[in-house]
Amino acid sequence: MTTITEAARYTTVIPPPSGGFSQRQQKTIRLYPVSNYTFGTKEAQPEEDSSVTARLQRLQDHYEQYGMRRTCEGVLVCHEHGHPHILMLQIANAFFKLPGDYLQPGEDEIEGFTARLDERLAPVPAQQPSDSHTPSWEIGDCIAQWWRPNFESFTYPFIPPHVTRPKECKKMYLITLPKHKVLSVPKNMKLLAVPLFELYDNSARYGSQLSAIPQYLSRYNFEFVDENDVVIGRSPALTI
Repeated sequence: MTTITEAARYTTVIPPPSGGFSQRQQKTIRLYPVSNYTFGTKEAQPEEDSSVTARLQRLQDHYEQYGMRRTCEGVLVCHEHGHPHILMLQIANAFFKLPGDYLQPGEDEIEGFTARLDERLAPVPAQQPSDSHTPSWEIGDCIAQWWRPNFESFTYPFIPPHVTRPKECKKMYLITLPKHKVLSVPKNMKLLAVPLFELYDNSARYGSQLSAIPQYLSRYNFEFVDENDVVIGRSPALTI
């Protein structure tokens, strides 16, 4: 039998990393207050399908002609009272979705995604300040991929082992908002700033994809600034 004293001779002591517990943390992202953004309206953009059945049928028609559908959505983050909020579209006072949509067959992913964001939220010329130099969308990390195995509503954050030909892949991209930006919302939609604590573990209201956003963003550090560009807080506030 090996005694504790004898076992200690064969134990390798691993020193703590020199960079500390946060040495591999993702980059810190600066968040601006929701009050920094100007919200306008533009022509309504009705849903393409009148029902879930019609939407799935259109997906099937697309798959038979072009193969798997590619969809991109943006996670636009700002802050309110020192807490991250996600800009989210609400349709018919009930249904929530992120800005974005499916790409056209053969369309470049980033170029197509940028065009979809413009279609949803870019201001019409009359609402754009003449002296504005608002940068284009800054598309950051792909923070999630969801897969639709069949022509059904169910999606998964993985491809089930028995599925070899998924019908749709939806990617979520982190969008870093600039200090100021004009956003125009279709008249039949609302753009809401939803706090992370409201989304977390709330699939009953927001669905499995949107309610998982707090987990996706947990790998980032955030820096909150006010209207004068003064840092007023950080998340996490603790130094590990």
